[in-house]
Amino acid sequence: MDRLEAMSLLIASVDAGSFSEASRKLRVPLPTISRKISELEALLNTKLLTRSTRKLTLTAAGAAYVAASKRILEQVGEAEAQATGEFTAPRGELIVTGPMTFGRIHLLPIVNDFLITFPDINVRMALSDRDMSLVDEQIDAAVRIGKLPDSGMVATRLGNVRRVICGSPGYFKANGIPKTPDDLAALTCVTFANLPAGSSWSFAAGEKNLTQYQRPRCRLNINTADAAIEAAIAGIGVTHVLSYQITKAVEQGLLRIVLMDFEPDPMPVHLIHAGQGLVPRKLRSFIEFAAPRLRKILAEEQRKLERGELQPSNRARKTTVR
Repeated sequence: MDRLEAMSLLIASVDAGSFSEASRKLRVPLPTISRKISELEALLNTKLLTRSTRKLTLTAAGAAYVAASKRILEQVGEAEAQATGEFTAPRGELIVTGPMTFGRIHLLPIVNDFLITFPDINVRMALSDRDMSLVDEQIDAAVRIGKLPDSGMVATRLGNVRRVICGSPGYFKANGIPKTPDDLAALTCVTFANLPAGSSWSFAAGEKNLTQYQRPRCRLNINTADAAIEAAIAGIGVTHVLSYQITKAVEQGLLRIVLMDFEPDPMPVHLIHAGQGLVPRKLRSFIEFAAPRLRKILAEEQRKLERGELQPSNRARKTTVR
């Protein structure tokens, strides 16, 4: 059997919702489509589709096989185009993931511009503070914040983000500005459960840049950064978040960053993708489009934070922003 043809017919049937609709669109006899997909299931010794009179439903094995088949057919098409020297516009679907707040603030506007620039590409965004597996969950590209584990992924460095302590100017006026991490014992805090280190806050200490931990007195523990930031703006206490999450609030004077001299090393930000085989044109186009824009955004963000921190009402002397 022609396995690539069978893959194409399977994908067309799933996209159309039925064999009969796929037959009509492709102008291929209905018995031919049904027979070839049955032969494919027999070859794989697994059921790919659940058939009913109204629609087709993919099994778990079928969903994984269809996703893999789409990638294979795209790679075959690109390999043929390269071999013949023919230019084809990037097309297909991209699945992109990143942290929730970072995705909403920074990644989504870039994806919107990307969709306008490349009309033949569709994007499915899966924003999550959980590190989703690119291989297991069929993801093309991901933004990762933090040190990357050793893997076969290809990583493009975008910049850094800082782990910062912040609170509202009104809260600091009423309770005092902490000069060292030990001063947090006299303050109330809002803890963001999803930040690395959990409810223990890390600080750089001493000339050797050793790490010390401070477990703050928690008034509110919450599982989203946006909510923790809103609570800090409302004066509930100080909170510990990532710098990109509060840039606008610092610019607007709603929050003030403190204890800058005790911040741990900044966290790297990467755009990663699987490195095996030929990189599809649609993915290459996305990386080339998104990486320089994200790099520029992160660099500008640090400059904005620096300006906010250096306002006379905030801090008298200059702080080096890493």
